[in-house]
Formats: sequence, structure tokens, C-alpha cells
Amino acid sequence: MHDATASASTGGVDHLVGRDADLNRIVSLLVSSSAGSALLLSGEAGVGKTELLDAVARTASEAGMYVLRAAGVQFEADVSYSALNQALLPLTDFFDSLSSTHQDAIKVALGLRVGTPPERLLLSNAALALLQARVLKGPVLLVVDDLQWVDRASAAVFGFIARRLTGNPISFLGASRTETGSFFERSGLPQLELPPLDEDASTRLVDSRFPGLAPAVRRRVLETAQGNPLALLELPSALRAGQRGAQEILPYVLPLSQRLQSLFVSRVRSLPTGTRYLLLVATLDGTGDLSTLHAAARESGGEVDLEDLAPAKHDQLVSLDTSSRRLVFRHPLISSAVVEISTGHERRAAHRALARVQSDPERRAWHLGEATLEPDEQVAVQLEQHARRILNRGDAVAAIAALTRAADLSPVDTDRARRLTEAAYIGADATGSLRSASELLKDARRVDPYQRRSLHFAAAAVQLLLNSDGDVRTAHRLLAGAIAEGKHGYDATNVALTDALHLLLLLCFYGGSPEMWEPFQTAVDQLRPEPPPLLAVAVQTFGDPARAEAAAVSQLTRILDTAMDETDSARIVRMGTASIYPDRLSALREPSWRVVHQGRDGGPVRRHLGGLMHLCLDSYHSGRWDETAQLADEGLQLCEESGYSFFAWYFLYNKAIVAASRGDTDTAQALADQMADWATPRGVRAALDYARHVQAVASISDGDFESAFRHASAVSPPGQLARYTPHALWVIFDLVESAIRSNHRAEAVNHVRALREAHVDELSPRLGLLLGGCAALACVEDDLALRLFDKSLSARGIDRWPFDRARVQLAHGERLRRSRETMAARGSLLSALRIFEQLGARSWAQRATKELRAAGWNGPRSDDHPKQELTPQEREIAQLAASGLTNKQIAEQLFISHRTVGAHLYQVYPKLGISSRAALRDALTALEASGFDG
Repeated sequence: MHDATASASTGGVDHLVGRDADLNRIVSLLVSSSAGSALLLSGEAGVGKTELLDAVARTASEAGMYVLRAAGVQFEADVSYSALNQALLPLTDFFDSLSSTHQDAIKVALGLRVGTPPERLLLSNAALALLQARVLKGPVLLVVDDLQWVDRASAAVFGFIARRLTGNPISFLGASRTETGSFFERSGLPQLELPPLDEDASTRLVDSRFPGLAPAVRRRVLETAQGNPLALLELPSALRAGQRGAQEILPYVLPLSQRLQSLFVSRVRSLPTGTRYLLLVATLDGTGDLSTLHAAARESGGEVDLEDLAPAKHDQLVSLDTSSRRLVFRHPLISSAVVEISTGHERRAAHRALARVQSDPERRAWHLGEATLEPDEQVAVQLEQHARRILNRGDAVAAIAALTRAADLSPVDTDRARRLTEAAYIGADATGSLRSASELLKDARRVDPYQRRSLHFAAAAVQLLLNSDGDVRTAHRLLAGAIAEGKHGYDATNVALTDALHLLLLLCFYGGSPEMWEPFQTAVDQLRPEPPPLLAVAVQTFGDPARAEAAAVSQLTRILDTAMDETDSARIVRMGTASIYPDRLSALREPSWRVVHQGRDGGPVRRHLGGLMHLCLDSYHSGRWDETAQLADEGLQLCEESGYSFFAWYFLYNKAIVAASRGDTDTAQALADQMADWATPRGVRAALDYARHVQAVASISDGDFESAFRHASAVSPPGQLARYTPHALWVIFDLVESAIRSNHRAEAVNHVRALREAHVDELSPRLGLLLGGCAALACVEDDLALRLFDKSLSARGIDRWPFDRARVQLAHGERLRRSRETMAARGSLLSALRIFEQLGARSWAQRATKELRAAGWNGPRSDDHPKQELTPQEREIAQLAASGLTNKQIAEQLFISHRTVGAHLYQVYPKLGISSRAALRDALTALEASGFDG
């Protein structure tokens, strides 16, 4: 908690009251001087330290100093480098000026990179070097508030910096509470204690905020506050209007005006019973609020009083902060010891007392739940409400615990089943606890067989069903029926309903048939007052993007403008879903990475998978193919470990499309077949379309355009964009190119006409690029075709999609060469070749090289490059692969991961001058015959 302001933000005062001398002294030392210096400010809680720091920071900034801020947080005191993260994170642009060693130390400490925790001295020097790098652009002031709560690791670094400022235009200003211990070593540093305000300043402060305060009331406030700005500002606020005007009698003790008692301490086990009880109440309360503790003590029937805290004070186990009215344990383990030696009866009694005095409904609900043994519907209702509030804050695990406890205390079976069902839904949808969710559903069904009709039951059951046999139609029927029969009144603010509709949206996408979309669209149309914006957008941009209205795309843009500040991982993933086909996933890259990092740290599995899916797709289109493969491996492993087996096909697709694009067509076809074999019996049409996309690209890579045309046409027939088949947009260039090259020109022309009628170029610039390329390919007249190529390739922003751009450039170069414009052809073909080579798209690179040769280019052939020697492990892996073993079998035999096997094979292929697994045997034979590899 920061100190209260000692200035008035209202009432006409915009400067510090009674602190001019203190401010001038600090500014003279830290701001006006060109030499670096340090100062530690101390004072009681509420005396105005934070406001004084703010004033110094403003003055420094106006004087041209760069101000860095950090503040200790009581509940982050055990989180290493949490305060340092606040202070140095704004300097990320200066990391490149550091040595690699210092960069690594800083990034690991700030949580920007995973690695071994840096040594303290190394990190301290790195932090100082970072500040010195920033000094090149101007002097720096580092301000750290609440030093008493700064974590140990950060405190050590701050202390190091504060003692090494001589000769640098860097200043350090820290503030902490008087007589409160901290990890920051103060010795040897200048210090300034901030006293309470004098009577004149106190009067001016009160008058500035409460100009209508009666003189007698003002005197009472001044006497009680004793110069503490926090008390001066809070005490009048606690009075009623009539009391402030002296029209009503003041209470004997002003609210919040009592001075808190001094410190109490002692050994827990040897403490008197009454003292232990009070410490137990303080521990279970968690806030340390003495008002709560005092009130809870009264609930004991007069047997215990705050005076019973004296032994604890004597033994220095606790402290009582008189200004903040808080009891503070000297160490967290003391509170743990208090609970450890208590009995169940004592804990329930303490919880019961706290529940009676708590004003916070959440805390009261928790205390009641812990204090109650027998079923009690009133307590269960409060716990259920508590669960929903904490779920809104993102704590799904705590919400499940609260709902489960509410179910335990439910006297009526239907209520118990309903609460268990909601807990199961949260477990299946957010936390990844599929097994626990299944058990909770069984309990709910056993208690109330009719509970299966609820939205939460249906949604949880759908998650379990998908990840068992994966029957999409059954899952769809179950959820659509629950929505249609629900007693929700199609209220768009009903969270359970909107969650169910987002899930039904995915089921419709998986199934892909118009019949499945009908009940979904019917439900969305009935939402009142109107569908939530994100759901309304996703219906169009994800469900049927070829028919998405321009207004929906504009609304998506507005939604994505909020993505960087979004903290709800579920909403981030839903934004990603709506962004896939409009090619807007790049706008969610940073938020998606946050979701993935949260998942890696134990966050919700479903969200983790969603973040990985969207990063994979964005990485593929933006040319980060190695990253795509790595993230896809992570996703597959997570699916296997978590039980979310249904979603594995997403990651198989990403691995397969990278393999197909790189010319590893054997692997691509095998993965596509695996997807198709899994999807067909389960009715997952979307997975089949994704597999066909892979097969089309792989066939083009092999030069088999007839097969490519067949696969692309299976996604959506030529000449039309099938309804609710969004992936038809991703095979448009494959379909048209393969149609032209396999003597299906009429079909290509019809498909271009359909694309233009659908205005797919308005959905995304990438689709505009591909549509232009398709139109040029289908055009008979060379001049018009070349103009269409030029127009599409000159569009802004197409560099974001290098593979698509290079494919259109390749087609452009081929058309130029056939039009006998060889010089222009070479330029387009060379540009495409460079991209293909950078991406590792070997088949396309070979095709571009062949066209360049035909255009008279005399550059080196890909097979002119000297073959590189295989490493022993690469040679062993290549021989095993040539013998017919799969990557997994090779990995098991060599005791390495299958990902490592794949990585080695990607290195082997170009060294051998081949592009597929099938060519390994012949290439190795030729290598041995030549004696090249020894």
C-alpha cells in the first residue's frame, strides 16, 4: 500500500501541503546537482512519502531527467526481482547496448527469458550498466517506493546501484516506513525522516479538501490525526454530512481515528490461549486489520481482548502498525505455526467469528464455508456467488474449490448437482482437469439425473466427449439441445449462455455442415438485446468468412485494438479464433505469447493450446517455419499429457503444412493421412479440409498438379466458395494454379469469378495478393495478366506473407519468361528464389532455378553446390530413415526425441541434394559409391 497523498487533488490545491522545504531539499540533492547521488526517505505510514516521491519525479521529469519508478508490494516480497522488473522494464530498448552476458542476466531476472538465475553481482553490474547506457541520452532518476516490501533480490541490486552513483548523472531515491524492517541495506546512505505535518499545514490540508468542515469538527480531526495526512483526509470522509457540519453529534471515537497499539510478540506455542486465539483470527483473516480482529474478539463473548496480544508483542512475533491499523507478522512462517498448533474446533470458531464481523462478501462467504459443518443453503449461496466473482478475476482453481464446497453444503440435491456441474464445466473448459471434471459430472448426475439438461453440464460433457471418441455430431446435438431448452431467455449477458455459444461455434466449425450451423444461428439471432460483439464478429469471420460483411471486419479491428491490454486468456483466444481467416493473428502475437507463457507456468491448458494454435498459424504465414514446427511439437505433447487429444489435429496440420512447403512431401502426406484417418469416422470436416490443403501443397511441391487440383477441389468445388467452409480461402491459389497447369482452365476462370464476386480481397491483404495472382494465372492475354501480377505484387504490406508472395512472384516470372520478357522474368524469379531459399522451400527453389536457367540466368545450380559432409549422427539417422523407420522409432532406438530426429533430417536433405524421405536410400548409396562421406 502506498502512502496517502499530502496534497489535495480537489479543492483547488495542486501542490504538496507543508512539504516545500522537504521537496526543495530533495530536488537540490538529486535533481539540480549534475553528479549522481542517493537519498533514503523514511516516515510513518500515511505521512505522505509517496506523494513527495511523485512531486520529485514530476520535477525531475520537467528538468529533463528520465524517471524510472518501482514500488514494493507486500504480497510480492517473496517474488524475486519483482520490483527490479518494474524499474528496468522500460529500458528494454537499451538491452542491445549491453554485453551478451549482461543481457542474459537482465532478461532472466526480469522474466523475459527462461534460464539459470544470474549471480547477484553479475546482475547488479548489468543493471548499473543498463542505467549507464540510458544516461547517454540524459540523466536518470530511479525512484523506489515502499522499500520495506521490496523483495530481497531486488533490494540487493538497488543497494548496489545506490552506492555506485559517483561520477554518473544517475540519482536514487527510496522510501520506506519508519521502524519497519526491510531487505534493503541502509547503512552508509544519506537519510531523511519525513515528520508529521505541523498544525498549520494540517489545517490547510483539511480546509483544502473539506472547506465546509465546522471549526469544532476540524479541531477534533486535527487532534485525532496528529499530523498524519492519511488520517487528516480519511477521518472527515468517514463522517456523515450532518456530522461534518456539526449538525449531528460526533461519535466518542472517530472512525479510523484510533492510534493502533504498539508491537506485540512472543513464542507461539508458549503463548496464552487468548493470545493464540487472536493470532489465529489474524492469520485466517489475512488482512491484519485490527478493527476486524477487535470485532472478532468481541464475538468470543468477552473472554478475549486485544490486550491479550501483549505476550505476542513481547516476544516479537507480530507488530501492530498504528497508522495503517494493521497487525503484521514478523515472518510468514509465524502465521503458519499459529495454524499448525490450532485444533479444528479452534479454527472453525475463528472462522465463525470472522464471518460475523466481515463486511466483504467474498471473505465472509469463505469464512462461513470453513466454519460450517452441516448443510446450509444460505452459506452455499454465498460461496457460489464468491466463486463467480473470483472466476471473473481469472482464478479458476479457487472458483472450483468454492463451488465444490458450496455443493457439499447444499441441502437440496438439485442445487448440489447444479454447483457440481458448474465446477465440472470450469474444470473442463479452463483448467484442463478433465478427470476431475468427469468425476464431478458423475457426482452431479448421481445426485440429480435432470442436471444433464443444464448448459454447464452440456458444455462440460462436450469437452469430455470430444476428447474421448471425438464424435462431433453427438457433441453438437447435446450442446445445441441444451441451449434450445435452457431457461436463459437468450439474455446476452448470461455468461453461461455466451460461453456455450462460443463452444457451439467451434463445434459447427469442426463439423462444417450447414445443418449444424442452423441451430447456432437461430440461437445467436435470439440474443437480447444483441449478440456480444466478439461473438457476432466470429460468426462471420470464422464461420463463413467468404461472406463476412465489411462491418464485421471493421468491428474485428476495433476489438483487436484492445488486445494488448486484455488480461482474460479466454477472450484472447476467442479474438484469435475470429482473426484466423481475416489474417489478423499478427495483431495478437504478443497477447497469445502471454497466454502460452501462462500455460507453461501452470495456467489453463485449453487456453495454452489455443495460444499455441494461433501462434503456429501466424508463424507459418509470416515465414517463421522453424517456430511453427517447434510450437506444434509443444502442442502435440500438451495434448498427449493433458488428455485434450481432440486438438492434436491442429498441430499435425501445422507440422504437415511446413513439411509440404519445404518439399518433405512424404512426411506431409503421412501426416495428412493421419489427420484424415482420425477425422473421417468422427465427422471432423474441418480437419479433413486442413488435410486436403496439405495434400494440395505437397502435390504441387512434387509437380503433380492433377492431384493438387483434386485435393483443392475437395475443399470447395471450383467456381464456388462453399458455405461454412472457411478453409476454402486458404486453397484458392493452390486450386487455380493446379487447374491451369492440369488443363482445367475453365474451372480456374470460374473460380476467379467466384472469388471476385465474394470480394475476398476486402477480407485481408494476403487474400488480395492471392486473388490477384489467381486472376493473372487464369488470364489468357499476356499483357492483362502481367498488369494483374504487377498490381497484386505492388500492394502494401505483402511482405508479411513471404511464401505467398514468392509463389505469386514465381508465377509472375514464369509468365514473363513465356512472354519473352526475360530480363524482367529474371528479377521476379530471383526475388522468389531468395525467399524460397530463406524459408527452406526446396521444391519451389528448384522450380524457380529451372525457370531462371530457361531465362538465360547463369547463376549456380542448387546441385552445383558442393555437398556438405554428414555428421556421424546425421548419417546414422539418415540410414535408419532410409531403412523405413519412422522418426519415433528412430528416436526410441537412439534414445533421443523425435523432434531431434526431424531436425537432423531437415539438415540432411539439403546436404544430400534431395527433397524427400523417399530419395534417402539412393542418395546414401551414391554417397558411399563416391566415397564423399568417407
